[in-house]
Amino acid sequence: MTAPNTPAVSVKDLHVTFAGGGKTIRAVNGVSLDVAPGEAVALIGESGSGKSVTLRALMRLHPPRRTRIGGEIRVDGQDVLALDKRALARLRGGTVAMVFQEPLLALDPVYTVGQQIVECIRTHKKVSAAEARALALKALEAVRIPSPERRLAAYPHEMSGGMRQRAMIALALSAQPKILLADEPTTALDATVQIQVLILLRELQRELGLSIVFVTHDMGAAVEIADRVAVMYGGRIVEEGPIRTLLREARHPYTMALLQSRQHGMDRGQRLQAIGGAPPDLAALPPGCTFAPRCAHARPACLAEVPRSVALGNGHRVSCVLVADTSEPSNTAAASPAAA
Repeated sequence: MTAPNTPAVSVKDLHVTFAGGGKTIRAVNGVSLDVAPGEAVALIGESGSGKSVTLRALMRLHPPRRTRIGGEIRVDGQDVLALDKRALARLRGGTVAMVFQEPLLALDPVYTVGQQIVECIRTHKKVSAAEARALALKALEAVRIPSPERRLAAYPHEMSGGMRQRAMIALALSAQPKILLADEPTTALDATVQIQVLILLRELQRELGLSIVFVTHDMGAAVEIADRVAVMYGGRIVEEGPIRTLLREARHPYTMALLQSRQHGMDRGQRLQAIGGAPPDLAALPPGCTFAPRCAHARPACLAEVPRSVALGNGHRVSCVLVADTSEPSNTAAASPAAA
């Protein structure tokens, strides 16, 4: 049993590096993050920012031969990096489960959806095949799949994209985990199905008391699902806080650039404010703030060392020289036009 105030997920100074092709890829560089029981936290940022690498490290899903993980990862009070293979197998699916981006690749094409859910249930619970099938049916009903009895006998390719994603969620939740990890689960879906899946996840989270870590590059998706947001860039968290706080009071230039690059609230014909330049090369990270080469507010101090994290109150933290110097950047310009 874990103590009542123990975070569902606690990450301290996490570093993840990959070796291969004569290079060392520094994908995650000192991430620290706590997720409270029953809380939904979104990791947001561009591709290559370290979001999915951080998420998969929580279950040690990276290939061990070429991956080096440093720091501390605790899930439901367990030291994930110290678990042996058996304990890790119990953790995966039983305590923490994952919903992947593309269910057609994550689900096994040669087994029916029902067979895969039943196998997951019987792996983590001592129940008969008949009891497991009943629980599998209940899992499909919980994710609002129409005709769930028929869907148990369906193969993944016989279902639509939205239906497969619901089946993937049912599979993830079938053994009643406490924590759900979602790796951009709506990216491959059309807009109407995306919102349905996001609403479903939020409803299930509240009904089951789940803790959720949700990876996305879409601030709109984060608004629908998250209580709190951690903005990642160059393998680091550059800003973190309650979702409403970040929408109203973003302080890091990168967070403001993400918000300004959204179409929501724009007038017809108005030009999107794209973020100039490109994400950093994780095999050759620049010194100091990794966003500095793309930032219109960069100064020499930004290149000297990694900015420290500054607490602004109400769980809002920012890693930026401008905030540390109490000179906040303008909320009207974030990305350098010269870098575009």
